[in-house]
This record gives sequence, C-alpha cells and structure tokens, in this order.
Amino acid sequence: MSDAPSAQAEKMNFQAEVKQLLHLMIHSLYSNREIFLRELISNASDACDKLRFEALDKAELFEGDGDLKIRIRFDAEAKTVTVSDNGIGMSRDEVVTNLGTIAKSGTKEFFGQLTGDQKKDAHLIGQFGVGFYSAFIVADRVTVRTRRAGLASTDGVMWECAMTGDTAGEYQVAPLDKADRGTEITLHLRDGQEDLLSGWKLRELVRKYSDHIVQPIVMTKEKWDEEKGKQVPTDEDETVNQANALWARPRNEITDDEYKAFYKHVGHDFQEPLAWTHAKVEGRHEYTQLLYIPGNAPFDLWDRNARHGIKLYVRRVFIMDDAEKLMPMYLRFVRGVVDSADLPLNVSREILQESKDIDALRAGCTKKVLGLLEDLAKNDAEKYTTFWKAFGKVLKEGVGEDSANREKIAGLLRFASTQADTPEETVTLADYIGRMKEGQEKIYYVTAETFNAAKNSPHLEVFRKKGIEVLLLSDRVDEWVIGYLTEFDGKALQSVAKGGVDLGALEDEAEKQEVEKLADEYKDLLERVKTSLGERVKDVRVTHRLTDSPACLVADEHDMGMNLARILKAAGQEAPSSQPILELNPTHPAVQRLNTETEHFDDWAAVLFDQALLAEGGTLDDPATFVKRTNALMLALSGTQ
Repeated sequence: MSDAPSAQAEKMNFQAEVKQLLHLMIHSLYSNREIFLRELISNASDACDKLRFEALDKAELFEGDGDLKIRIRFDAEAKTVTVSDNGIGMSRDEVVTNLGTIAKSGTKEFFGQLTGDQKKDAHLIGQFGVGFYSAFIVADRVTVRTRRAGLASTDGVMWECAMTGDTAGEYQVAPLDKADRGTEITLHLRDGQEDLLSGWKLRELVRKYSDHIVQPIVMTKEKWDEEKGKQVPTDEDETVNQANALWARPRNEITDDEYKAFYKHVGHDFQEPLAWTHAKVEGRHEYTQLLYIPGNAPFDLWDRNARHGIKLYVRRVFIMDDAEKLMPMYLRFVRGVVDSADLPLNVSREILQESKDIDALRAGCTKKVLGLLEDLAKNDAEKYTTFWKAFGKVLKEGVGEDSANREKIAGLLRFASTQADTPEETVTLADYIGRMKEGQEKIYYVTAETFNAAKNSPHLEVFRKKGIEVLLLSDRVDEWVIGYLTEFDGKALQSVAKGGVDLGALEDEAEKQEVEKLADEYKDLLERVKTSLGERVKDVRVTHRLTDSPACLVADEHDMGMNLARILKAAGQEAPSSQPILELNPTHPAVQRLNTETEHFDDWAAVLFDQALLAEGGTLDDPATFVKRTNALMLALSGTQ
C-alpha cells in the first residue's frame, strides 16, 4: 500500500457470502483458471461502454481522450499481470459496493444450493457469474487502482486484498492520486502460475476468449532477440484482438466457438449457450440481432424487478445494458445484442418508452426467439427438454402477457398428464388433441398444489374409467395460464373440477338416464345434506364423475377455482367469496349409509364434506372438531358408544 499513507487506509472485511464464494471459486473453478482473463477483460469492456454512453450527454467525461482501449501487461520479476482500461472507472463508494459486496438479490438462495461438490458447485458458480472475483483463482493478492471519469485526480481509490494468512478476506481501501481515469487491476500471481508471465500465453488467451471484444486490447509488441534467446519488449503497442463487432460480421464467417465465446462475454455466464439466432433485418426498420438461449437458469431468474439481458447498440455504439424494453418479461432469460441503424445516439430510457422503433425491435426479437424455440422443439427434443426444465415456468407467463403470440407460446408449452402419470412435463397440447377419443370435444385438465394431489384427485375417477386423458397442472403459474388460455386449435380447455361434467358423445344415453334416476331417487337426501351444511355449500347434487370416492367438491361454472382461491389467499390477496358444490356418489356405501342415518346425520354430512375438502387440496377450518367427529362415528360403528 505504498501509494497512500497507511493512516488513511481503511480496513474492511468481505461479506460472509463473498468469502464463501471466493473459497469455492478458487477450488471449484481452478480447472478453468484461464477464464479470469476473460472476466476481467469483459468488465473492462463494460466500463468503456458505460463511459461512451454517459459521455453522450457529458462529453467532458472523456477528459480529452476518447480513444477507449484495454491494456494487458506483465512483469515476470514481480510475478504480476495487470489489466487496465480507460473506461468509466469507480468512485470510493462504487469500489466498496462492487468489490466488497455481492449486491444481487437471490444471493442467500444461491448459497443454499452449494454442496461442497466441486463439479456441482462450479456449475452453480457459473450461473451466479464470477466477474472480478475470478482474479483470485490465479492470484493470492489483488490490487485495484481506479478513478471515476469526471472526478479530480486526487479522488482516485486504491483497493487491495490478500487471500492468504490470518487476514484472508480482509481488504483495504485508501485514497490515491491518479491522473488518468479508468481502472487498473494488478494480480500478484500464486505459486505455480508462472506460465501466465508470458506475452505468448496472454495473447493466446485473449484470442481464445476475448477476440470479439469491441475495444482494442493492446499489449507491448515483442520481438525475438537472438543474443538473449527470448522475446523482448519493444517501444510499440499492438492490438491483440480483432476489435470489431462480432454481430456485424456475416454469419458464414463466424465459427460456433466464436459465438459461444461472445455469449460468455455478453451473458456473463460460465456455461455455453443452449442455442442462438443471428439475423440482420432490413426494410422499414434496419437492425441486427444476436440472441442467445442460456443452457441454465440464472440464480435471479424469478426476480422480475432485476434488469436482464439485452445490450442495445446504435450503429455499433453501445447505448445501454439490460434494455428491458427490447424483450418481454416472459423472455427475460434471453441474452444478447441488438444493434439498430434507426435510433438516435442520444436515446434515453424515456425515449425508449415512447419509441415506435423500439416496439418494432421488440416484436422482431420476440418473434425470432419464439421461432428459435419452435425449431428446437421440432428438431432437437433433447435440447428443448433442457430448455423447458430451466425456463418452462417463465415461458408460461407469456400466455397471459403476450396476446399477439399466445397461440405460438401455447404450442411450446409442456404438461404432465394421466397418459404417463409421471411428473415429467412432456405432453404438448397438439399431442393431447392427437390422442383425443372419438367424439371428445374438450381438453380436460385438473389443477392442484402438488403433482400427487393432481394425480390422485377424485375428480379424475370417471375420466380414468373411460380412458380420457387429463392434463395434470401443479405449477402455481398454471392457474395464470389457464385463465388466459381458454382454447387451443379450436378445442376448449375444461377443468374437471368446475361445473357439471358434460362428456358429450363420450357418455352414452343409458348412463345419462341412470344419473337422472339416481338424482330423483336421492332428492330428499340431497335436501337434508344441504340443510345440514348450511352456508358451507352452494348446492348438493348427485355426481357421475366419482367411481371410488363418496364425495367431492367442485366450483360452480363461473366461480373461481378453489386452488386459485388458495393461491391468492397465500399471496395475501382477497379472493371473491363463493361456496363450493358438494357432489355425492350414490353408489358408495358411505352415502348409502347416510341415506338411512338418523341419529348422527349431521356428523356424517360434515365428515363427508371435510373429507372432500381435504381430497381437493383444501385445509380444514376446524381440524380438532373433524377429528372428534370421526372418532365418535368410528366408536358408534364399533358399538362401543
């Protein structure tokens, strides 16, 4: 810390989460240690992009130097590698926030998934994003010198942390006099990392991982010295990377490895992408899009307030990161770049709200991503299964959010059903329609809080008896989906737990007449049960949807389903008040016993209602009374009471 008086240095400690991440990173990611350079260069590139954007309104931030670049140098004697940029830089507060904490939602959940298994943890850390902390994979001490553009030279900041000894995880922040803006990161390499102290090795890593970076990455040019028998530095600089916009190049000139490397930069991801689409759109609106589907869900996928994924450029000039207006929320997992030829360079978030050009870009990007997913679903089932497991629940949100593409999104959905009776979501709506029985006019489904509750729902009994397939919906978002998806390919979706069961041509005349006969025969019983239960039920009627259970609860045709009402209540929202309909199975011994019961009629009626409520997935308002009633009836039946 010789650059600043030690009296002015302030010692701090990493958050516990950062210490844990650093420890796991050093051990879990060591086999991929080369990524440290990619991550540091990527951050430097972002810093240059941010300066260019802020300077659109404040040209003085360039401080007379608009030639943005990234520099790499090494010192073999001091065993250091330094990555520097003349981008936006950081203030003291930004240094503490960006380097000392992990200021991202979902951190706690992320660390809860870590297992100590290096392979699994490396996979998880990749979802989290390694960034600056990857420096500690190869360095036991890291020194950062930085100054934010626009601040005085005396407002520079030095940050230093060593990950060895008793003070591991402790870092110091001190003032620094820094004439030039930007950030310089010096890595003091661990023992065994000496191969990185080579111009040839560093150039190889830049070309392997960062060739696509838009800013020039410069190093001191070297030449062979015959006398010394080695490469020696010259007074010249050379640009190591191609330093052009990868998305602006023709597709046939870009290799898959280059696409994958660019994704890791733009997506800040450790893993390779699942798929991508690259297209140049010409016509009324001219733009280029390079969009990626990640292979794994990021840890903050469910944070709808987090800004996600798309970088916006105008004529190859970076404008803003996470341009959320370019992609609907249900596609927030998409990463990539959109480069417009039509938008003004001084575009702001406010302009984005109003711009018709942005609406056209958004519609074009959405169409392209959905087309990519359709292609995966049709031609690469294994990849689509991977996608669905990671992002299926998010894609389902689109049914309600994007009416223009609802049918297309519906075709991409996958469900569990009684056809396989497993939790695996593999059934498409088109598959279901293709397997419909002759005369079947509707797509039947049941919703519940868990798969087993859906699979074992008493509402399915008659459907299983007749071999009619029913979709088993147990995701919370499914209630949202079916609220908007009322039909598919001309076939209406029908809940098996709402209204009367009308099987149409699937039910013969004799069955209908039998139900009518039983309803008339048990008319008095139905009235007695309805009177006994009072306001707990809207109606009591004979059912033909049950074959094994004595009773079930259903919602009236236009009332809110009971599962949705429970979800709203759990979320703290008021659900419209409505009573269920109790349906009794007249062929069941318990109902036949009830028909002749006199002494304990009210208790039997209440127990049947409570059992039906539990089977439907509900909770009892008074469990203790239910237990007392059940025990009393059991004792009465055994003759001990």
